[in-house]
Amino acid sequence: MSRGTLFIVSTPIGNLEDITLRGLRILREVDLIAAEDTRQTHKLLTHYGISKPLVSYWGEREKSKAEEIIARLAAGQTVALVSDAGTPGISDPGHVLIRRSLEEGIRVVPVPGPTALISALTISGFTMDRFVFAGFLPAKGGQRKRALQDLGLEEKTMVFYEAPHRVEDTLKEMAGTFGQRRAVLVREITKIHEEAVRGNLEGIAREVGSRAVIGECVIVVEGKIRETVVDREDALKELRSLMKKGLGRKEAARRVAGAYGMSRKELYDRSLDSDGEPSGKAGSD
Repeated sequence: MSRGTLFIVSTPIGNLEDITLRGLRILREVDLIAAEDTRQTHKLLTHYGISKPLVSYWGEREKSKAEEIIARLAAGQTVALVSDAGTPGISDPGHVLIRRSLEEGIRVVPVPGPTALISALTISGFTMDRFVFAGFLPAKGGQRKRALQDLGLEEKTMVFYEAPHRVEDTLKEMAGTFGQRRAVLVREITKIHEEAVRGNLEGIAREVGSRAVIGECVIVVEGKIRETVVDREDALKELRSLMKKGLGRKEAARRVAGAYGMSRKELYDRSLDSDGEPSGKAGSD
């Protein structure tokens, strides 16, 4: 018996018209739809007059339900994997089933469509040829701080997801780490109250702090602009700043040297000399 196919179907992130003709056809043709939340998916199916068996793989069910779905795929059935909105696996459940399907030699086929990160990026006005998608930052303060520090010298445009009740604090933390970078906060993408708040991080934080924020948010932050002329004193200041934030000298030298186009060993040794410590062989580590 031939094995079935798992289709990864992107669904609308707000406006129900944002689904491809192919996506609708696949949803009509498959034997089963694996949904993050069957109640949300049912709304979409009802809108388009589609009636298909649904199974939920949300939360704690994901691992156990994945095995049930794998069994049906192995028996030759076709399955469409969908999330509540957007593309499965992108800051949403779905990875477990996709990975298990590949491990079992089951064909996995993408059916492209909406995703919030690309929608926000396209209207940001920032460089789009190279970008970093950081998803949701860790909920715990210490982990969030370290995650932002790790991106402090990132030159590529950065894209983050955030929940509305945390977005103000997140913007303030970003301003504290990234400085006065330009950014755009996009919320309610493709919905009636879609909004893009533009400015620097501190200004956007003040704006959203003055009113209630509703809906899932995407934050797009401009990457660090590399200086055209290397200023070694500025590089040393940047290194010391990272060290004050808890980063080791060696790692701080690596990051700053890369951002300023300098030799890591030279910067490491200069930082030791300026702090009155012997450089020795440590700089070559």
